[in-house]
Amino acid sequence: MTGALLVAGTSSDAGKSVLVAGLCRWLHRQGVAVAPFKAQNMSLNSAVTEGGEEIGRAQAMQAAAAGIAPEAAMNPVLLKPTTDRASQVIVMGHPSGGPLEAAAYQERAAALRPVVLEALASLRRRFAAVICEGAGGVAEINLRERDLANLGIARAAGLPVVLVSDIERGGVFAALFGSLALLDPEDQAHIRGFVINRFRGDPALLEPGVRELERRTGRPVLGVLPWVSGLEVDAEDSLALGRLPAPIPPVGRGEWLSVAVVRLPRLSNFTDVDPLAVEPGVHVRFTAAPAEVATADWQSCRAPRRPSPTWCGCTRTAWPMPSGSGRGQAARRSASAAATRCWAAA
Repeated sequence: MTGALLVAGTSSDAGKSVLVAGLCRWLHRQGVAVAPFKAQNMSLNSAVTEGGEEIGRAQAMQAAAAGIAPEAAMNPVLLKPTTDRASQVIVMGHPSGGPLEAAAYQERAAALRPVVLEALASLRRRFAAVICEGAGGVAEINLRERDLANLGIARAAGLPVVLVSDIERGGVFAALFGSLALLDPEDQAHIRGFVINRFRGDPALLEPGVRELERRTGRPVLGVLPWVSGLEVDAEDSLALGRLPAPIPPVGRGEWLSVAVVRLPRLSNFTDVDPLAVEPGVHVRFTAAPAEVATADWQSCRAPRRPSPTWCGCTRTAWPMPSGSGRGQAARRSASAAATRCWAAA
């Protein structure tokens, strides 16, 4: 077995995926054979490997940063929500039965532990370093008994843990201290240090808080990562839905093209529209307002994971046909027709 590290967070969207990708890229540039790993991911945005296996997009991106091809072992368990309480379970890249309610999945988690541990062991046998990513918050004490993604895997595989928190959300010191405090002593022993992410301003202003956090916890703040404008990676968490880069003005005297993405529950691969958002002169927005859809030049009605007329907004709203002429007229007509079609029940 070779070296491995777990990057955990105080919450979802704390910056774990980008930090893991950065570590993979840095090690790759040092000539180290490195691979990413995430035991369990929950996301409707997925990638497909060359072997036809489905994994989280973050692990595919991290594999690219590491200079290697993505594979199922990098994300052995992928949960794709179908309702508020159920998910399809993807194991080693392939569907494993029908959707499971949350309680039923918790019962199955114990059976998946050997699969997860073997996937990690396989990577550690083949690579000099494996950088693991946790899921959600590290101190989800209501789920700790059957945890596969955070301290559960750290204790089973003997991994040191770096805990990262997003200062943009506010309360970063409370999040780091509180997360550590909620863990039992055996779990706490794996936390080796902290990282403060997305900081803007003078790092010297943080020093009193950093020193006090280190004094109270006996653990170092390993780094303060700055806010980086324009650092765009595929989002996996619904917290990032609709968080698009600022529109880029048209080239020369070109006109703006507005794109409205109909915001439905549980959209699959919603980041497919991200390339449009970085095109000059294209303004993309997610919306559930019929008026905004009607006035857009181009409309996109993305397929939800499990369409159903009982909740699908398209079935309850009479999306009006846009009018007008000039640029985007054909796109308006075809896209509006697609937007007015109701999704059939799965």
